[in-house]
Amino acid sequence: MTIKLGVPSKGRLMEKTFDWFGARGVSLRRTGSEREYSGEVDGVEGVELVLLSAGEIPRELAAGRIHLGVTGTDLVQDKLVQWDQKVEPMAELGFGHADLIVAVPSCWVDVDTLDDLDAAASAFRAKHGFRMRIATKYHRLVRSYLHAGGVADYQLVDSQGATEGTVKNLTAEAIADITSSGETLRANHLKILSEEPVLRSQATLFRSRVAKLDDAERGALRALYAQLSLE
Repeated sequence: MTIKLGVPSKGRLMEKTFDWFGARGVSLRRTGSEREYSGEVDGVEGVELVLLSAGEIPRELAAGRIHLGVTGTDLVQDKLVQWDQKVEPMAELGFGHADLIVAVPSCWVDVDTLDDLDAAASAFRAKHGFRMRIATKYHRLVRSYLHAGGVADYQLVDSQGATEGTVKNLTAEAIADITSSGETLRANHLKILSEEPVLRSQATLFRSRVAKLDDAERGALRALYAQLSLE
């Protein structure tokens, strides 16, 4: 048996992850064509590379089908209920930085804090007869954040596409989404609340707390940790 290491299957996250491991003496590489999700690991014995979408990796870790996985903090905390009982962060990789934020139309000059948003939401409901809509993919994290911030009169609407466009398209009044530079928000005439973000995310190496290990796999995991200077 081997240790299964889940890594994003394409794009900058894959390339940066390969670079991070490579700088520590563990070579990861794709094999076959771009459409083949297969790869190889050199530099440590008993480790198998599994290429997955970043969004699949939290689920595979929580199910114990992979032992280690690289994905964003935001995906783990939003997709996994009681995430810290299922996975353990082993190392922040220093790339893939993004903040999960709440943004409102730039023309809402009196709305800068969660207290302001709560007041605006109450006024919106009184005027329109329904709750203010906040478009997001990150329901669990955003609901918890708004509850802690005392925001009551709102409803979350699901957005799996271009969340920033929902306000312009009149399908939401505000949004909660991941941003790295804020440029797309500004282009859509949105501004970020002047509060701590819902979550500061980056690419992180996680260990599954539920994946079964035999003696050989424990040895391979210890050798990998030693190579990566994690222990």
